[in-house]
Formats: sequence, structure tokens, C-alpha cells
Amino acid sequence: MELDRIGEVFVIRLDEGENRFDPGWVGDYLRLLDEAEAATDAAALVTAGTGKFFSNGLDLEWITAHRAESGALLADVHELLARVLESSLPTVAAVQGHCYAAGAMLAIAHDFRVMREDRGFICLPEIDIRIPFTPGMADLVSGKLSPQTARDAMLFGTRYAAPDARRAGIVDDVAPADAAVDRAITVAAALVGKDTATLRAIKQTVYAHPLASLRNTAANTPLRGVFAD
Repeated sequence: MELDRIGEVFVIRLDEGENRFDPGWVGDYLRLLDEAEAATDAAALVTAGTGKFFSNGLDLEWITAHRAESGALLADVHELLARVLESSLPTVAAVQGHCYAAGAMLAIAHDFRVMREDRGFICLPEIDIRIPFTPGMADLVSGKLSPQTARDAMLFGTRYAAPDARRAGIVDDVAPADAAVDRAITVAAALVGKDTATLRAIKQTVYAHPLASLRNTAANTPLRGVFAD
């Protein structure tokens, strides 16, 4: 994972295979987010996957092997989602590959989403892997998507290719594979210039309920089916 800057746009590039969320991955992302948000000049942020995956979400193998630390990981994942949701920067996710579970939630937490048009799916498969949503994750998704789309995505695990995701309002734009990241950068650059403190304050008001829910650690732990014995 690395942070680039292209003009006024910071780009966090996810390049760790399936980009599964383990403590190191989450810590790296938050560190790069801190670095981007510390910029003193006008800026925006793009999170861009590389290769076949944007992110496949929680590292369930790591969780199974580290049950004693798994609750802390889950709290950090919720904080990561909250930080992106309330970021002082305009944020755009460049979804160039498969985007599943908590990886899809990361994309949804961004202000805008651009998806590769020819390959890849965005999906919340929790119903099929028998892992109920935490309250914070459910409130994030239902706070960003329409009621009908949130129903289909969360209750029935609907898998969306780019054209369907755009029609459902999950993504805002689609682009060819070799142009998805550039399109996201263009979208982000057009959003630069708003006062960052005011932007964060407005996001904290608009998303007050999902932010509070994501940060309610007691309600979000354990994750039934994975964290509980």
C-alpha cells in the first residue's frame, strides 16, 4: 500500500493481493489517510485497487488464528470506515476489481465511486457466508444506499456488475479497465476547494447516525459466526 499525489489528488493504492483487512493492512490505510488529511493545501483523496481485487474484506483466516486479538481488529475496521465516511477531504473509490463484504463497505464509505465497466463485482455476501452484519456496518450501508438497494444487497447478497451497480446507485460512474483510476482522479480533482473543516462538520451531521453506530464498540463486538466461539 502506498500514497501517491497527482496534482491536488492523493491516491492510496491498494496492492496487497485481495487486500484483506488484518491489523497491518488497517494500520497502513489509516496512516496514509492521516498523511493525506494533514495536507495544508487543497486536496482530495482517491482509494484505488490494483489487479483483480479492490478488496475482499476481513481476513477471516487471520481472525480464526488470532481470536484473542480479533475484537480489537473489528473495532479498528469500524474506525477505518468511520474515518473515511467523515473525512475532511472529498473521497472517491476507484473500484477496478472485485469488491466484497467489508471491502464493499470501504468503497461505500467514500463520497463517490467509479467502477470498472467490463469485469468485477461489488457484493455484500454476508447472508451466504452466514455472518450477520454488525449494527455499525448495517447502518453505514443503509445510510448510503437507497432502501431498496440496501435490502437487496444486505438481505439477499445481490452481486452487482458495474452497469447494475450504477443503476442501483451503488456507484456513480463506470469506466474502461485502463481508465477507472484516471476517471476517479478526475472526479476527485473537480471536488477540490471546499473548506476541509466545514466539509468534515457537514459530513458528521449528515452521517451522524452511522458514525455513532460505527463507533459503538460494545454493540459491534463480537461478530457472530466469526468472533464468537
